[in-house]
Parts: sequence; structure tokens; C-alpha cells
Amino acid sequence: MTQMPHCPACQSSYTYEDRGLYVCPECGHEWEEQVEEAPVYKDANGNLLVDGDTVTVIKDLKVKGASGAIKQGTKVKNIKLVEGDHNIDCKIDGFGAMKLKSEFVKKG
Repeated sequence: MTQMPHCPACQSSYTYEDRGLYVCPECGHEWEEQVEEAPVYKDANGNLLVDGDTVTVIKDLKVKGASGAIKQGTKVKNIKLVEGDHNIDCKIDGFGAMKLKSEFVKKG
């Protein structure tokens, strides 16, 4: 049994479903449940990125606290996509765990 959502108008927990709508018997409010879509991440060329992809850095990236930069052409394997400003979690040889922006990489 799934948990019914609380009424967005009066926060009542006594809601029920009727013909595809949720109904609150206390205030009479009816609404549809909003389905959140997963975010879509694209590389610098507009290609769709997914978890596990291999990407290539397209420009030198300075790294705070490191003696050098991540050089253009560096391959990054097995990326993980996350929400936020820096939307790629990865490990880069010589640097360790890093967060990158998808706009600075290309797929492949």
C-alpha cells in the first residue's frame, strides 16, 4: 500500500484518489500528483551523458590546492552524474576524486 500525499491546501492526511486525482475530504481540494523528471546532462557538444560514460576534458582546468591543472585531452572513465553546479563526480589519475562541469567535457 502506498502512502497518500497530504493535501497541499490544508495539509490534511485524510486524502484519497478518485479517477486520477487526489481529493481532500476536509477542504474539498483536488489535485494531480506532479511527477518529477530526472535531470538531463549534456556535454559541450550537446551529447547526452549517462552514468558510467567516459569523457575527455576539452580545456585546461585549474584545480584549487593542486600544483598543476587538469590538461586538455585528459580521459575520465566511469563518471557519475549528480545534481548541482558541478554535475560530474569522477576520479582522475594524479588528482583523485573531483567534481567537473559537463560543459568542459566531451563524450568519448
